[in-house]
Amino acid sequence: MILPSRRVSNAIGFVVCAMMMAYAYYQQFTVGLDPCPLCIFQRVGVVAVALVFLTAAVHNPGRVGARVYGALVALAALGGGAVAARHVWLQSLPPDQVPECGPGLDYMLDAFPLSDTLRIVFTGSGECAEVTWTFVGLSMPAWVLIWFVILGGVGLVRNCLPDADE
Repeated sequence: MILPSRRVSNAIGFVVCAMMMAYAYYQQFTVGLDPCPLCIFQRVGVVAVALVFLTAAVHNPGRVGARVYGALVALAALGGGAVAARHVWLQSLPPDQVPECGPGLDYMLDAFPLSDTLRIVFTGSGECAEVTWTFVGLSMPAWVLIWFVILGGVGLVRNCLPDADE
């Protein structure tokens, strides 16, 4: 099997992340689907993965540098995937176990220290448990989790495999 070069693979990873962000902003600003705090942190994860892919594509390092980028992609995807998994878990809770809705992220960042804001966000709130969008039976956080697994795996494996010219 002939794989695209490592540089092309990293560029494709970046484009996929950019398309994910474009779709998220389309849903927010055109459709009116406002992101909850966990959605916002998932966006941060997608941007982190995108930046590592972009840097790896532009830098186009040798074997050792590529392995570092592969590990960084996997690490960023793991962090974003953990947030998405938590979100999916909150959405799967029975209605009587869903936490109460909390204040918005903007307010929390203004009113609380960052550590308290993060604790509150990851504890979850009722708005994070609400499923307002599905595609083939999966919510948006479930799709984001799937993409984090794919991107993290591809980024790690493709950056650890030697290129054809190595």
